[in-house]
Amino acid sequence: MSRLLNDAVGELAKLPSVGRRTALRLALHLLHREPEEVSALADALTRFRNEVRFCSRCNNLSDGEVCPICSDPRRDRTTVCVVEHVGDVLSIENTNQYNGLYHVLGGVISPMQGIGPSDLKIDLLVENIARGEIREVILAIGATVEGETTLFYIMRRLAQFPDLKITKIARGIGVGDEIEYANELTIAHALHNRTEVKN
Repeated sequence: MSRLLNDAVGELAKLPSVGRRTALRLALHLLHREPEEVSALADALTRFRNEVRFCSRCNNLSDGEVCPICSDPRRDRTTVCVVEHVGDVLSIENTNQYNGLYHVLGGVISPMQGIGPSDLKIDLLVENIARGEIREVILAIGATVEGETTLFYIMRRLAQFPDLKITKIARGIGVGDEIEYANELTIAHALHNRTEVKN
């Protein structure tokens, strides 16, 4: 195999869910595209990685200081849905079943990977709730061991707000599943059947 092709395949294979065979197909596909198209793809990825920002209110992706969801006056500002990653926001938005705000943690507590509570945006969540507008927090975190640990920690932190309603999504999402990869019907069912979490 050509060294250049091998290098391209090696880099593409680093993407999630892309094995070497898929990476080879992608590389060969790009080889048959016009050079301008491949340059446009490379430029878009470079600009995305170098210029992307995170919303100062919710930690979602943003082109500016505040993301479009947080700046939308039609959103319900009394409800916030706490998720692990930006991909979870996209998955929930695709259900058209939720009209509140979001809070993106940026991951879950995972001592094995060296990720502690201070590495996540939990303090920002607490600050937002302390402002007094939020009445319900929906915990939409994956049903993994790390996810459950994160849920427990967040619930302890939110115990200081006795009037706050805390719910978690129903477990229509299987244990070990990631919200980002669940189908929209499963996510919609889980949102509708969420349960209140007692402190």
